[in-house]
Amino acid sequence: MHRLLPVMLTVALTAAPLAHAASSCKGTIYLTFDTGSQSQAELVATVLAKHQVKATFFLANEKTVNGDYSLDPSWAPYWKARVAEGHAFGTHTFDHVYVQRDLPGGRIEMKPQFGAHAGQKSAWTAAQYCTELQRVDQRFHELTGATLDPFWRAPGGRLTPNLLAAGKSCGYAHAGWAPAGYSGDELPSERVSNQQLLQKALAGLKDGDIFMAHLGIWSRKDPWAPAVLEPLISGLQQKGYCFATLRSHPDFQAVRSKADKKVHP
Repeated sequence: MHRLLPVMLTVALTAAPLAHAASSCKGTIYLTFDTGSQSQAELVATVLAKHQVKATFFLANEKTVNGDYSLDPSWAPYWKARVAEGHAFGTHTFDHVYVQRDLPGGRIEMKPQFGAHAGQKSAWTAAQYCTELQRVDQRFHELTGATLDPFWRAPGGRLTPNLLAAGKSCGYAHAGWAPAGYSGDELPSERVSNQQLLQKALAGLKDGDIFMAHLGIWSRKDPWAPAVLEPLISGLQQKGYCFATLRSHPDFQAVRSKADKKVHP
């Protein structure tokens, strides 16, 4: 019995700070990441794992710095590892499709950034948009064996009434971001430094805010991650904030419940 005492004491001392940290959360911040060039994908994953932070990833099949696409089989190990770590995942449209405007009869003018119809505008029905959202879910399941959460994010965060209705009609809840949750990682680094972006986020984020960044931006010369991501997480933790995926965000509980009932009737 005496041999177990040092082990028991160590476990107790280790668990105590964790329990205290969980009970003393000032609030919760929801980190989210959209696919992009994927140049910072591994760095983002490393920082999240180091700080034991869970995030929500929104996936589209975007061209990467490796010359492939973010939902190609070559990215299966990356996404499988994130699933194993307990992150959440939503759809960002397969071909990173931007809405242009609403059309009569509930239709929507759309413009894909990638795929066979890249750069071409065309009129879609709500059903066609649902198919586009679901293509990501199908590919994600092929790559990882897991399924997406019932969240979606329109590229650029652009929404119209018809687009929002289309997403809702096929069971997806749209996830935007808070004003202070715009990372600014798409802005030119010559104009807005990483330090400025960090200070803006630390000063503005509050309980319940959704934060949005990318797994790499082609145009930014001074990458946002990990330069901003790590001190942002540390700084928010020092302020007493905890982190969670959108699975626990109060705005998405209803759609999560409906999705769970479909899987477990």
